[in-house]
Amino acid sequence: MSDGWEAGGADPVVVVCVGAGPAAIMLLERLIANHERDRPGLPIELHLVDPHHPGGGRIWRRDQSPLLKLNSMLEDVACFTDPSCTLDGPVAPGLSLAEWVRSVRAGGIPMPEWADEAVEREIREIEARDFPTRRLNSAYLGWVYEETLRRASDRFTVEWHRDIAVAVEDHQDSESDRSSVHLASGAALDADILVYALGHNGTEPSSESKRLAGFARRNGLEYVAPAFTADLSLDHLRAGTDVIVRGMGLAAIDLIVMLTSGRGGRFFENARGALQYAPSGREPVLHLGSRRGVPYRSKITSRMVGDATVLEYVGAEFRAAVEHRDEPLDFERDVWPLVANELITGYYRELFTGHAERVVGDWAAFWPLLRAALTRDGGYASAELAELIATHVPDCDDRFDLEAFERPLAFAPAGREPQPPGRPDECTPSGDVHHRVVEHVSTDLRHRTAQRHSATQALFMTGLHVYISLAEIPPERWNARSRTQLLPRRWHATFSYLASGPPGHRLAELLALADAGVVRFLGGELQVSADEDGGAFTATGTAVVSETAVASASITASTLIDAWLPEARASRSDNPLLRQLVASGRVSELTVGDAGASTTGQIETGPGGRIPGRTRQFGLGPFVAGPTGGAFTRPGLDSLPFRIHDRVARAILAEAAEAAEAAEAAEQRAVSHEGRFAATHR
Repeated sequence: MSDGWEAGGADPVVVVCVGAGPAAIMLLERLIANHERDRPGLPIELHLVDPHHPGGGRIWRRDQSPLLKLNSMLEDVACFTDPSCTLDGPVAPGLSLAEWVRSVRAGGIPMPEWADEAVEREIREIEARDFPTRRLNSAYLGWVYEETLRRASDRFTVEWHRDIAVAVEDHQDSESDRSSVHLASGAALDADILVYALGHNGTEPSSESKRLAGFARRNGLEYVAPAFTADLSLDHLRAGTDVIVRGMGLAAIDLIVMLTSGRGGRFFENARGALQYAPSGREPVLHLGSRRGVPYRSKITSRMVGDATVLEYVGAEFRAAVEHRDEPLDFERDVWPLVANELITGYYRELFTGHAERVVGDWAAFWPLLRAALTRDGGYASAELAELIATHVPDCDDRFDLEAFERPLAFAPAGREPQPPGRPDECTPSGDVHHRVVEHVSTDLRHRTAQRHSATQALFMTGLHVYISLAEIPPERWNARSRTQLLPRRWHATFSYLASGPPGHRLAELLALADAGVVRFLGGELQVSADEDGGAFTATGTAVVSETAVASASITASTLIDAWLPEARASRSDNPLLRQLVASGRVSELTVGDAGASTTGQIETGPGGRIPGRTRQFGLGPFVAGPTGGAFTRPGLDSLPFRIHDRVARAILAEAAEAAEAAEAAEQRAVSHEGRFAATHR
């Protein structure tokens, strides 16, 4: 085959991509960029199948509440590669979300046709370090799709089908490897190559959810199973009703927004400059608890001022050493202690190099002592380390305790000198769970939004670099427990808690809601019981409130909401295609063969996103096992999603070239056969 084919000289290779959300659009950008540079003569016909507009997909669709926001600042969202990216494919820069907003504002790019007054006002007023609404992000993602199409040549065509894929079947009477994608409308698309970019999906209720739902039905109660908050309808919840909210992550924050501001309540600054909530009178009373008992850590708005982030323990040298290991890595045994060392080192590097006036000694002298303490017995949890830090960091407010950071309600708040009048003393323990959580949230908010505490920004950046580095370790280098349990659950949960929390103003609102009595905190290690005799739900949580006291809080209510996203389980997905793919054996949930392994519920893929055992089929997105790094991402950080999408795009194009060569060879055989037949019967 030659890339110099004339247009129309060969049939195009047909690629069907199921899903048209951010991951699919970033993959499309990588396909077009690699096609233009490396295979410009290869004709490609790509079909996107999604009931939602390309770009935003389901999660970032335009028709959702304007109250719902990203947990990324405007300046931290990009879909196009940039000079920081290390890729096999070409770097093809484009506008970030912040740059797109500025261009629309200046008239260089038209306002989206569907934009209403709310979106137009946001484009006029939003600043680089503000948190945009999901609707504004949807507008940007739609523009990214259109801009990507403008970059394609006439040898790469794209068509969107506003439909739902429900099944895939192979061509039974064909020598080719083609498949048919059946759509809900009754139509079908024949494909040489299939890409599953299905995005986030719900799942059928778990056995626990079914049990709770049955209990609720028998007793005239209300139970809401895990779901996407934007899809929930809770208008029937009566004002003043006690509601147990189990979970304190991003889904819970969105839920709180919809049940407070979404019901007409408003926030305002009082005469003291503090945020206050004016209820509408339509709000339920929300009782929040979870395993940790606190929200995800606030997004950070400070900037680093000290030395740049450098990985000392799990960087390139570590990954190179892993290649020569005979024994598979266990995350908990082999890697977590090194990750802990990285986080502690990153935090104190910024504190010492950026805020020298608050430490004793300099980083050059402290760093060898810190490394020695971290690498001796006890490591990050040792008394030696605690003593070293206490000696060199006088104010406990500047110290970082990783164990207390991970499980804040399991440790008593650290004592410190009394605060000036008018400033809350967040380190002073309270006598009850609710106020203990309030103190924690107040401290976290202050630490992660004040420039004085830019070491928390270094903590985040270190965690991000660690996440990217660990994602580059080949899956087969991990043992089964790590692949199926520790990486997708423990490590991902820890990273999300550290790095993927709500905007700071959402936590300030949470404190105002607590002050107004609309929100009450139940604490950590939350236990929920369904009492058949009492006919109600009961939730109980705890918190350590002093060196010697553990407090508990309890509530009995008629409504329970499990406020977290549905777990990614392919075989129990509410997506009909994903269920059919698993049931038919076309894809498999990842199960690793070591003793004690269990499935992750996510599907297995090989290098470049290939589906094992299937010809010319690929998987991409949150339902795929392994780190994805998300869809849109931060610019300027050599972000993981760009590398993942580039690898998959290049693998797809390689398969497309093989498909074209096979088709050309088959055509030549047919022509040769016809020639021989004609000569024989002349």
